[in-house]
Amino acid sequence: MRLIPIFFALLAGAALAQDDSRPRARDVGLVVGIFEPGPNNAITDVEGVLVGHETVIRGDTIRTGVTAIIPGPGNLFAEPVPAWIHVGNGYGKLIGVTQVQEFGELETPILLTCTLCVWSAANALKEWVYDNMEVGENTINPVVGETNDGRLNDMWADPIQRPEVFAALANASSGPVQEGSVGAGTGTQAFGWKGGIGTSSRKLPPQLGAYTIGVLVQTNFGGIMSINGAPAGRELGTYPYRFLLAPQDDGDREDGSIMIVVATDAPLNPRSLDRLGVRAIMGLGRTGSYASNGSGDYVIAFSTHPEVRKPRYSDKPLLTPELSNGAMSALFAAVSEATEEAIYNAIFKATTVTSARGELTAVPIGELLTILQKYQVLDWDETLPHRGQ
Repeated sequence: MRLIPIFFALLAGAALAQDDSRPRARDVGLVVGIFEPGPNNAITDVEGVLVGHETVIRGDTIRTGVTAIIPGPGNLFAEPVPAWIHVGNGYGKLIGVTQVQEFGELETPILLTCTLCVWSAANALKEWVYDNMEVGENTINPVVGETNDGRLNDMWADPIQRPEVFAALANASSGPVQEGSVGAGTGTQAFGWKGGIGTSSRKLPPQLGAYTIGVLVQTNFGGIMSINGAPAGRELGTYPYRFLLAPQDDGDREDGSIMIVVATDAPLNPRSLDRLGVRAIMGLGRTGSYASNGSGDYVIAFSTHPEVRKPRYSDKPLLTPELSNGAMSALFAAVSEATEEAIYNAIFKATTVTSARGELTAVPIGELLTILQKYQVLDWDETLPHRGQ
């Protein structure tokens, strides 16, 4: 059994000040699914994918940021990556959807930020692409997603501009990804607690192609939180409609959206990437989300396999490899697992954030661990029969 640090139990109900003081899900034995993660358990385990954050905290009312995902090396305009955007529930301001769905290609990095920041961020991304890629006098299709961090952040002040976007792109790197209350997750929530950025990955065994799938999420959604099946939301007393069931309560605030970015090195065409996005939404559902009316739930999925990147212009037919439909099932399982775990990592790593507009409290780790132990959902990789037995 893993040794869960005693100080987590002692700090039940207290917000920890430093991000590195809070565990990821696996640090406490919360193992999701059956497939193993990659070395960083992050979207950057997919070779060529880079992630960068810029966190923006100014005065008493600005608590936001921007997160950049660069989906591969080289000139994305000249050689786009296959991609698809799957819409789970369409209440959002995602820029660039129709062209991605028309061509099945992604030709710029992806930005995540706050709701009313998307237009300024897209304009800055446009400038960055023209500065850093050979585009000529062609138009480009920046892709910028968002969630609403207005509970903590004055997004009406439009705080994400060219310097913040360029900084996030300059910070983009491989390796471990910072999670929790950072970048586009600085002011966001999950199930009424502080949420933010989370990531996870899965590596399929050689018999299933040895492909890697990585997921990054920007959480800001609600529902009835479930962790590996444990009814954590009910136990913690944070769930929708409780004010109808317990009239002394002051109402619901567990609502909102999620952006899910899925990367894989499997050779997939846009239709298969759409199917992958559907399964990412299934992973979201496992955590307790039911995609409320005001929720913008989007999946941006892309393949980094070098042989599926087609030149933008060609006079000859192009032959690219692609997996058959019958080979997709293991990828479906892997993306569902990675999405679920990425959401848990966002919740576990998030720290309390306060502004003049309000406060979002980090979930009390000690209390949460007590709940997870009660329902025996920890250390499944050690307590359940080994794979293959």
